[in-house]
Amino acid sequence: MYTTLTTLINLLDSGPMSNAGVISWGSPVPSFGDFSASKVATLGLNPSNREFVDEAGNELTGKFRRFHTLNSLGLESWSDVDARHLQLIWDSCQHYFWINPYDRWFRVLDLVISGVNATYYGKSATACHLDLIPYATSQKWTELSKKQRSTLLSMVGNTLGQIVRESPIKLIILNGKSVVEMFQDISGVHLEKQKMPSWSLPRRSTLNVVGVAYHGITNTLSGIPLGRDLLVLGFNHNLQSSFGVTSKVLREIRHWIANMVLEVN
Repeated sequence: MYTTLTTLINLLDSGPMSNAGVISWGSPVPSFGDFSASKVATLGLNPSNREFVDEAGNELTGKFRRFHTLNSLGLESWSDVDARHLQLIWDSCQHYFWINPYDRWFRVLDLVISGVNATYYGKSATACHLDLIPYATSQKWTELSKKQRSTLLSMVGNTLGQIVRESPIKLIILNGKSVVEMFQDISGVHLEKQKMPSWSLPRRSTLNVVGVAYHGITNTLSGIPLGRDLLVLGFNHNLQSSFGVTSKVLREIRHWIANMVLEVN
């Protein structure tokens, strides 16, 4: 764990990273929750800036803090990080769901993974959340320039494979079409797709948004051997931002995930 975290921290002080839109004073976020104790992981693009700042853009502090920053660690530069700081950063990741999780975002995914008896919450949690890019950016991923996105992907695109290799994760769930597409690009994994009529989202003035499921099995990510098979499932709806995601659609997705796991096992 510390090898990957140290690499991510060292990159924060690099020239290319300073121009990539990353919140450079915020720590990397390799995991929301303890990936070393998780059998299930959900996957997003990159951490929200709201993990570090409030609505006004001010750094979260005190009981509202979620992850460490240069300020909270009392550092001038990431080059000053020592073993104690590494442990504090990892603790904030490992205990994320114990302190001040962004429930507005995570409770929806927690419902979906409950069909396979997984949860982010509680001391017996068996799930974590990972991101393709383990750095928060000041702008949303889609608002970054093509060059900024390419820089981040080229520098840390293999981090997901390294983390999954170090974990007992057997199931990874991709939240939204953008995540699915980027996952396939950087991992080298091809996913089968299937239309899901029961997942369609209604629109008044246009055609309904058709639901699409994705699935595949792999034993490598970005060329990194995992030493086991990994079941990858995904859906085209981003459950937190796609307009019209109903409780019925959430239940249907949860049921599909549970059935796919049963088929594999």
